[in-house]
Amino acid sequence: MTQDAKDNEGAKDATDPAQDALLRLLSQGHGGVLVTLKSDGRPQLSNVSHAYDRDERIIRVSITDDRAKTRNLRRDPRASYHVTSADRWTYTVAEGTADLSPVAQDPHDETVDELVRLYREVLGEHPDWDDYRAAMVRDRRLVLRLRVERAYGIPGSSGKG
Repeated sequence: MTQDAKDNEGAKDATDPAQDALLRLLSQGHGGVLVTLKSDGRPQLSNVSHAYDRDERIIRVSITDDRAKTRNLRRDPRASYHVTSADRWTYTVAEGTADLSPVAQDPHDETVDELVRLYREVLGEHPDWDDYRAAMVRDRRLVLRLRVERAYGIPGSSGKG
């Protein structure tokens, strides 16, 4: 298959009803498993919370600078993200290439602003935003943005979302 055919196949997936049904599961909860690649090629899995932007097809996760998943993504930005329904019969694995924000340096920098938006999407309002912003800098947090390039799994049959 030529590269153009592969690119067109990916574009077809973006409007494919089966892909839409799979991606809908990303919006139905905020917990999942992030899969990155260790230097020896084996997977490294982390339970994380996420927010999914359906229009941009981006999964966002707050991560810290000193963790294995962050080091893995800097070395190899390919990642997968697994979510499942409560009954575990429906699941989606989203594959993509990670983009990492800069590490939070100041309580009012763009990274911290994005972390605030992410927190609100996942958990709602924080009781002390000034403390939260300071903690993001202290913890050396950043945002993982995983653009969904492909999804597979078993979609829900109801089509609700």
